[in-house]
Amino acid sequence: MMSKILIIAEHDSNTLNPSTAKCVSCAAAIGGDCDVLVLGSGIGDVSRQAAALEGVSIVIETDAAHLAHPLAANLAPEVAAAAGAYSHVLGPSTTFGRDLVPRVAALLGVNQVSDIMAVEGPTTFRRPIYAGNAIVKVDVPAETTVVGTVRAASWKEAATGGSASIESRPASSEAASHSRYVSLEAGDGERPDLQSAKVVVSGGRAFGSAENFEKLYALADKLGAGVGASRAAVDAGYVPNDMQVGQTGKIIAPELYVAFGISGAIQHVTGIKDAGTIVAVNKDADAPIFELADIGLVGDLFTVIDEMMALLD
Repeated sequence: MMSKILIIAEHDSNTLNPSTAKCVSCAAAIGGDCDVLVLGSGIGDVSRQAAALEGVSIVIETDAAHLAHPLAANLAPEVAAAAGAYSHVLGPSTTFGRDLVPRVAALLGVNQVSDIMAVEGPTTFRRPIYAGNAIVKVDVPAETTVVGTVRAASWKEAATGGSASIESRPASSEAASHSRYVSLEAGDGERPDLQSAKVVVSGGRAFGSAENFEKLYALADKLGAGVGASRAAVDAGYVPNDMQVGQTGKIIAPELYVAFGISGAIQHVTGIKDAGTIVAVNKDADAPIFELADIGLVGDLFTVIDEMMALLD
């Protein structure tokens, strides 16, 4: 029986997140028809972007006021209601997907397959365990809906150039009574999202203070880069926890990752090992991160940042 796959689109109401295109690539590896579900309010542009992805057959658009914000308690019932005709339901293994997809699995009464990094068959997948130190094969029982998150760092974005049809689907639920959207606080500036940025610069506890991180922000702005941090820097209060990269933070795969003052703890390495090129700057020549780095520089991070800024001016 041919697979029929439903992908939950991640977006900000204006722009489709690249993680969705990576889910389409995973769907292509599974084989079969691939549809994209876009939930939100005023999401016409997002639906058109999803329809342009190669490999997408139909974009299903549910536009409702109570879906305007990515509140999992509101989105999950809509996904579950739309899932009946599908053999697979996939979402990205991002903050958005990790919040939403487990609820969908619970509503459908199935177990979730997390962090799909490779496909061996329609119901057979590979995923990392033990902080990425081992890879396990997961078999989903036959006749069971596969609900999973796709490890974005392991897949390339699907190409654009498609022309999928867009179909409207009315909302089948109302706003949740036990949860409500209050507000969203976002950092200043126009830096790219950490999980989709092509270039990421990241800082560790060696920065010493939140004020010193301003140097890293300035460098990021020069490079058009996203900004990350180690768990130690987050725990020290230098940066908010949504900047944390690693096993307990965000798993990323930029083309270039530059780590300043990060020692290379295993939980951090787990979040960056799929990066294209890793550059490490650390005053400790024996720092573990140099074992992973493609390029290593032993030196004072503040001096190196100042020199980089001067070269970029």
